Amino acid sequence: MRVSILGAGAIAYGLAAYLAEAGFAPVIWSPSGERTKALSSGELLKATGAIEAMVPVRIARDCKDAIADADVVMIALPAYGHKMVIDAAIPHLREGLPVIISSHSSFGALYLSKQLAERKVRLPIVVWGTTLITARQRGPTEIYVATVRNKLDVATLPFDAQDEGFDLCTKLFGDRFVKRDGLLAISLSNLNPQNHLGIALLNLTRMEKGEQWSQCGNVTPAVGRFIEALDAERLAIAAHFGTPVRTVEEHYSLSYHVPISSVSAMNQEIVRKGLGGFGPTTIESRYILEDVPFGLLPTVMLGKISGNPAFLHQSGISILSAAYGRDLKGDNDILPALGIEGMGDADLASLCRKGF
Repeated sequence: MRVSILGAGAIAYGLAAYLAEAGFAPVIWSPSGERTKALSSGELLKATGAIEAMVPVRIARDCKDAIADADVVMIALPAYGHKMVIDAAIPHLREGLPVIISSHSSFGALYLSKQLAERKVRLPIVVWGTTLITARQRGPTEIYVATVRNKLDVATLPFDAQDEGFDLCTKLFGDRFVKRDGLLAISLSNLNPQNHLGIALLNLTRMEKGEQWSQCGNVTPAVGRFIEALDAERLAIAAHFGTPVRTVEEHYSLSYHVPISSVSAMNQEIVRKGLGGFGPTTIESRYILEDVPFGLLPTVMLGKISGNPAFLHQSGISILSAAYGRDLKGDNDILPALGIEGMGDADLASLCRKGF
């Protein structure tokens, strides 16, 4: 199968390495073209850590070239690039061609569904609750993969394509996927934004000063309690919609293969196992610039719609916006294009199952 990956960061490279090792044919398209210059010249992609591979990867000339002969398309880049990539892909997507969003943020699947409906094209949109891997780029042709997740939440828009989406993901990436009850469940299953809020907000000066610091090691009991309180807000919203989702403790256990305990204790166990890694060394970090507008803001919106206000999430947006001297929620370019903020909970739940 030919899998076209739209994006060229660490996650995209990790997916390409995984797929190539599994016998599939990955293609990478870099929207800017900058990241893939070395790979375009014929150098091999090197992955180390949880994935050990030296593989050739085809680099697409443009988005049309990437999609032309694809059996599957994957969107794998930070959420602030999703709308741009979707807009570039829309003219080339054809009936029935599956699109996987890794990972889903800010109702991007609804934006894709809306654009496809205008072209009268129908296809399964498969959404993941988080990424398959955690990874850092070590150069233009090399990544370090810290972990490959044992379990990954998945759903499909429209909901009646759920089995098709699940089977596709299993064929490509193995028996690790857990079906969730539609797009709304996935939208409430991405725990990275809330976790990164706790980590980044309470370690912001370390980031700003460029220190080298242990990310998991600095999830102290105080930081852990803050993350647990953020999680309680998310779980209350999910309960209102009758949507089962994982707890933050289950997330850490399944992602890093550690026994369930408090958030802080689990992070210390991750460090003990040598999987912790370092935190961001700049405040120009996706932990804030991606996760605040595209992760926290949708949760705040769902809190308002459901009558379960996410006060800590909203406070995090306000505090970080003040610290950055800018309105971070204004960076979200997907929600304004959807017009769903004024919807009732039942109408939104229906839209998240059927699409546009």
